[in-house]
Amino acid sequence: MITRRKLLGGLAGLVPVTSNVGPLALGAGLLSGLSGSGQAASSGDYKATVVLFLNGGNDGHNTLIPVDGAYSDYAAARGELALPKSSLLPLPGKAAGHSLALHPALAPLLALYNQGRLGWVANVGNLMQPSTAAQVLAGAVDIPPFLLSHSDQVAIQQGWQVSDDPSGWAGRTLELLPSELQNPLAAVTTSVQRTLLTGHHSRVAYLANNGSRYWGTADLTRAQSVATQSINRMAQWEFANAYQAEYARTFGAAVADSTLFSQALLKSATPTADFGSGDLAGRLRTLAQLLPAFKAQGLRRQVFLVQWGSFDTHANQLGGGANSQDTQLAAVAQAVAGFDATVRASGMDQDVVTLMMSDFGRTLRQGSGGGSEHGWGNHWFVLGGPVAGGTVLGTMPTLKLGGPDDGDANKNGRMVPTIATEQVGATLMRWMGLPDSLQSEAFPNLARFSQKTLPLLRA
Repeated sequence: MITRRKLLGGLAGLVPVTSNVGPLALGAGLLSGLSGSGQAASSGDYKATVVLFLNGGNDGHNTLIPVDGAYSDYAAARGELALPKSSLLPLPGKAAGHSLALHPALAPLLALYNQGRLGWVANVGNLMQPSTAAQVLAGAVDIPPFLLSHSDQVAIQQGWQVSDDPSGWAGRTLELLPSELQNPLAAVTTSVQRTLLTGHHSRVAYLANNGSRYWGTADLTRAQSVATQSINRMAQWEFANAYQAEYARTFGAAVADSTLFSQALLKSATPTADFGSGDLAGRLRTLAQLLPAFKAQGLRRQVFLVQWGSFDTHANQLGGGANSQDTQLAAVAQAVAGFDATVRASGMDQDVVTLMMSDFGRTLRQGSGGGSEHGWGNHWFVLGGPVAGGTVLGTMPTLKLGGPDDGDANKNGRMVPTIATEQVGATLMRWMGLPDSLQSEAFPNLARFSQKTLPLLRA
């Protein structure tokens, strides 16, 4: 005999989303009004922030590189990791006090920089308060805990306050927005990671490359099929046991979200831009295809987390290996360029901003095995029509081991950030509609900084 318990247990591996709360009914209203094409977005007030998080700690020192007199410091400190100056892609003019260039794999991003659509943020990272390397070495300032731990720094970058509260800065923001800007699909992740999007009482939806259309033999786009009807009935089961009831609620929300995504993808035109190939290309292609449908449905604010990559390059950082930085940056550049082209083609140029983040930077000093070690400050980019691009915001660190920006007692080149993650996040969430009076609730450390937001976006 097949019991409810057996059915739920057998489906455990199929549930693609973890939600805080939310019944199946939350997605029903959105499903009922999908437009015929899902392609032509309405003119409503819509804003989306897409966070591309590069797992492992991308090496910013080989992403954004000075090519003026500071290049000699870079080459001397990096050893075999130093990229030949002749291979780099120069940025026009000067920014952040230097003539700068990009990693050669980032050619598609250079074009966007030259168009004024993409800007860089130099030497950014987790900070508890404004800090210099001298203060860090003297123990005169609070520094983030677990500074070299991947899991902890990923969570802290995304807003965890090292407490029992697991929420992130985007999740907290979405719950603080005016009620007319909130919706059941405000927070969407494309992987199991979700700290950035976690709020105190709202749920996080999961978006797979195919919208999670198939659940075993059930095709969620075919509502009348026997298998799909069975899935939907199970999603509405009720239990007296609290654990089973919560599982059922989560299961129901997952079915609702997956059905919505799958229906929308079926009715939306496939992007024609070149995203490249692979997992990141698939994730960003799916998201780009769905954005016009979300806007057409009247969803006004959304944050998406796309977490991808293996940038923990302790060895074999250079070269053509699948997990080398060179190979992965090429995939990032192509997928991001395809995403931006699709956003523009759909008429959503002013509606979407993309932020690239990572765990932390890498050490300036080369590690063993042709790689680098866990660092601190890093360089990120911001992309989109609202972005005040074509420049590098902030200050490039002095690329000398034991130099004025090196916060490592062993002089390995762990650069102390001069811009805090919370300043970047607060800038984007303010654009999304977070009132200045509520900034400290979403970004608790921001009160220690005199400058709360940055000139990343056009006025």
